[in-house]
Amino acid sequence: MSNSQSPSSPTELKRSLKARHLMMISLGGTIGTGLFLASGGAIHSAGPGGALVAYAVIGIMVYYLMTSLAEMAAFMPVAGSFRVYASKFVDPSFGFAIGWNYWYNWAITIAAELAAVVLIMKFWFPDSPSFIWSAIALITMFLINYMSVKGFGETEFWFAMIKVVTVVIFLITGVLIILGIMGGNDPIGFSNFTMGEGPFNGGFFTILGVFMAAGFSFQGTELLGVTAGESEDPEKNIPKAIRSVFWRILLFYILAIFVIGMIIPFTDSRLLSQDVAVSPFTLVFERAGLAFAASIMNAIILSSVLSAGNSGMYASTRMLWDLARDGKAPKFLGKLDKRGVPVNALIVTSLVGCVAFLASFFGDGVVYIWLLNASGMAGFVTWVGIAITHYRFRKAYAAQGLDMNALPFRAKGFPFGPIFALVLCIIIIIGQGYQAFSSDGIDWNSMFVSYIGLILFFVLWFGYKIKHKTKIIPLEECDLKSK
Repeated sequence: MSNSQSPSSPTELKRSLKARHLMMISLGGTIGTGLFLASGGAIHSAGPGGALVAYAVIGIMVYYLMTSLAEMAAFMPVAGSFRVYASKFVDPSFGFAIGWNYWYNWAITIAAELAAVVLIMKFWFPDSPSFIWSAIALITMFLINYMSVKGFGETEFWFAMIKVVTVVIFLITGVLIILGIMGGNDPIGFSNFTMGEGPFNGGFFTILGVFMAAGFSFQGTELLGVTAGESEDPEKNIPKAIRSVFWRILLFYILAIFVIGMIIPFTDSRLLSQDVAVSPFTLVFERAGLAFAASIMNAIILSSVLSAGNSGMYASTRMLWDLARDGKAPKFLGKLDKRGVPVNALIVTSLVGCVAFLASFFGDGVVYIWLLNASGMAGFVTWVGIAITHYRFRKAYAAQGLDMNALPFRAKGFPFGPIFALVLCIIIIIGQGYQAFSSDGIDWNSMFVSYIGLILFFVLWFGYKIKHKTKIIPLEECDLKSK
């Protein structure tokens, strides 16, 4: 592998992340604006029953994906995670495309979070200059990542703790309202849940639309794979974190949607708003008589946005460092400082996120919108890559006559799990642009905007494949030895 390390510099990341860090990084990466804000729109469009079905199915799919990733990460704990596995078990060109796709996804996410911070701070300071808040947020994220990885893990632990406590308080408050103990004298019953077209509203296509929203909400769970190169005892801690955290995430989403659907009529147009003042969580807390509910939720969502940007900077920096270390990115990005932090990769990732954010101020934000659209599909492409790679890993493991019982962790439900995840992800990817097709013909501009992320991925994949003449690796030749 290519390296740009000086003799005095470390060549490997430091394994400083403990089991509790891994658990909270996973929780924090998934519980955020998708639950606090987007869940309302899902309930409004598909009804509470439709939203529950969509989130449950996507949750099961993500469970299979994460156990697939856990099996590979426990067997081969490396920083590049699914990029490395895709290169070793599928095709080097596929791994190259997966790595750059993932880096780009999170680098642009940093820009999106900077824009979100501005909107959140305008809630309290409507007349303040936007650039101040975005600059403070970017510097904060950079400094947290510039610390040792242990410092990053500790910060994420407390960011995630805020969100977990909020959801738990919300669920308890919601149950008390439903039982008539808070916010009124009488139990609510199921009238809001089953009113009108409820609990299922709009049929199959509205549930398909919620599938996509749910998929975006669950993105970030794969961060655990990226932490494999810096976690203590990854063979034990990564599977443990995935097993324990996943069910909590699913429970939080399912119970929260159930509580919102019981208390707020799904026909309430306020559920469609992205305004914190009328987010589902704010509405429920206000009904319970909690003063300053909007300000409290705004502060919590601010911590969520900073956490997402923080995690995005971490994930993209590590992926860029690993690409450079493997000769698939400029060599200077593969340098680590004395604390084991890939500073050059961190600086470049931060600059890309900053430039993308600045693009939102020019030309009515057209460039910024295109950048966001290009990254929108990247998470689902990564999940497709994980499903394909795990299927090939297990087949290669069997083809080379290795003992399945020797695996540190075995994903349940093989081969159904990765195949189910692959098919569902492909359906979601294809469904991204279904609105471009109508009885009036095809809206080519809308279709191109919807699928530009997929186009970029194929350009990376086949561009590298043609240049380096790579081929799909035979199962008997897959590298299961080097780690």
